[in-house]
Amino acid sequence: MEKDLVLQAILIGIGATAVMDLWAVAVKRLLGIPSLDYGMVGRWIGHFPQGRFLHQRIAAAAPVRSERLIGWTAHYAIGVVFAGLLLLIWGTDWAERPTLVPALIVGLATVVAPFFLMQPGMGAGIAASKTPSPNIARLRSLLAHAAFGFGLYLSALALSVLWRS
Repeated sequence: MEKDLVLQAILIGIGATAVMDLWAVAVKRLLGIPSLDYGMVGRWIGHFPQGRFLHQRIAAAAPVRSERLIGWTAHYAIGVVFAGLLLLIWGTDWAERPTLVPALIVGLATVVAPFFLMQPGMGAGIAASKTPSPNIARLRSLLAHAAFGFGLYLSALALSVLWRS
């Protein structure tokens, strides 16, 4: 397998983020629970150039041109960055023989980003403390990020099989 960290991070990160998105679709279809609206993430990011990083309620903020595209692009780019972090910590050799535990550790650790950056910035408070049901919101975030971790493992496993053949 080629040891190109950037290419591995891109492919594994995109795959893992897609697994996270499939988890969100399943949760919505089976339980009727909607996932994060990445348009609101794009709106939040879209206000950065004006120096606005904190909002009382992101849904009430002025819409931003192409906010949905910005949000979805950021979602996948962040997944690639987190996959790169996994490869930097465990090495590109991990991607040749992936194991589940490092992927789940990184996946679960990534929940720090929404808990301490995104949710406060978008008006939901630290770790969703300002939402109507903070513990449920936290659990949903943890499960989504566990799905991302599982996706890191599955994507690396698929990539290792493809590159061996």
